[in-house]
Amino acid sequence: MAALGKPGRFALRPLLLVVQAWDLGARRWVRALRRSPVKVAFPFGEVVERKCAPGKQPRKAAYEASAHEPQEKQPLEMSPSHTPSTWEESGLRYDKAFPGDRRLSSVMTIVKSRPFREKQGKILLEGRRLIADALKAGAVPKVFFFSRVEYLKELPVDKLKGVSLIKVKFEDIKDWSDLVTPQGIMGIFAKPDHVKMTYPKTQLQHSLPLLLICDNLRDPGNLGTILRSAAGAGCSKVLLTKGCVDAWEPKVLRAGMSAHFQVPIINNLEWETVPNYLPPDTRIYVADNCGRYAQAQVSNKAGDHGWVCDQRALKSHRYEEEEDVETGASQDWLPEVEVQSYDLDWTEAPAAVVVGGETHGVSLESLQLAESTGGKRLLIPVVPGVDSLNSAMAASILLFEGRRQLRVRAEHLHRTGVPTEKDSEVSSA
Repeated sequence: MAALGKPGRFALRPLLLVVQAWDLGARRWVRALRRSPVKVAFPFGEVVERKCAPGKQPRKAAYEASAHEPQEKQPLEMSPSHTPSTWEESGLRYDKAFPGDRRLSSVMTIVKSRPFREKQGKILLEGRRLIADALKAGAVPKVFFFSRVEYLKELPVDKLKGVSLIKVKFEDIKDWSDLVTPQGIMGIFAKPDHVKMTYPKTQLQHSLPLLLICDNLRDPGNLGTILRSAAGAGCSKVLLTKGCVDAWEPKVLRAGMSAHFQVPIINNLEWETVPNYLPPDTRIYVADNCGRYAQAQVSNKAGDHGWVCDQRALKSHRYEEEEDVETGASQDWLPEVEVQSYDLDWTEAPAAVVVGGETHGVSLESLQLAESTGGKRLLIPVVPGVDSLNSAMAASILLFEGRRQLRVRAEHLHRTGVPTEKDSEVSSA
């Protein structure tokens, strides 16, 4: 059986060759039929030239005619993907990170730690809008990590010169990003200096004699929201004392929504140096946290209507009274600062509002500064049984109330040409 199988196997080979040859010949005939003949020669000697369609010439004649005619140089047409753009014409180049490249991880370790961030003087900005606002305000970029070149082309070209541009995988950016949906670009900037920044002209035109002082604010989300409210209300400056969360922490930047580049922010101040950053004749107003002193200053009628906080808030008040160790007598050493409702006029002079954290409240130094400048405690009414307001909410209420009072005063002066009675008293004093 094996001997019979061999001849049968070899007999198939010529058959395959014949099929292949027939196939090639058929292809040649089909190819010939597709050609367009220029002349047709009949067996009896007659030759008929094929007439071309109107406006067309034979291929050879057209080539000879075009060779003698002067040709105009046509501009080189390129596909949109290869068209030189402004970003490419500027000569910018970027590096591509290969597997094992540790540049992204090493930089992220620095900018995500406050001690390293303050030592190196660098911050992390993530997202195209935040980066664009920072560049517009004059922030100095150092390094950009991106996953697509199109993200860089959205940024101003003149701001990218001299900056390290590194293309990385989107998965690497996602690993280090704090966003739920990363935007594919991260920027490492030098820590901005409020003196060298260029803030928007519209923001400067609508700036008011109203400042904000943050005291013991530890929550990044609250601080970012407060900075956003300060920019919206038109604050001229924001001061952060020691004990507050870093204003340039990534979570604060994300909650601030570019407010860092719309209003000057001065970080990490000692209370002794705070008056140096205030305009002359500024009065300090403290957002009241419903201590026993504030409770005593408000009438019973106001308490009945919920114009004071809950009695439970008294337990968390830090600076109420001190007991003398030698005599055992209780001494009230809290600065005597008058309490008033937040909606009464308190913007007759340049005003600075102090907002404390929810856990630690305002510091004793803030109350002492309010007493020395003739300021007051501002009380926000809440319904009895309700805890104190969120710090960000309280700051927003006070800042926009101050903006409202300043607008009313400006409208009164424009309409009558005469300042209000309180303005006259302040100017005479």
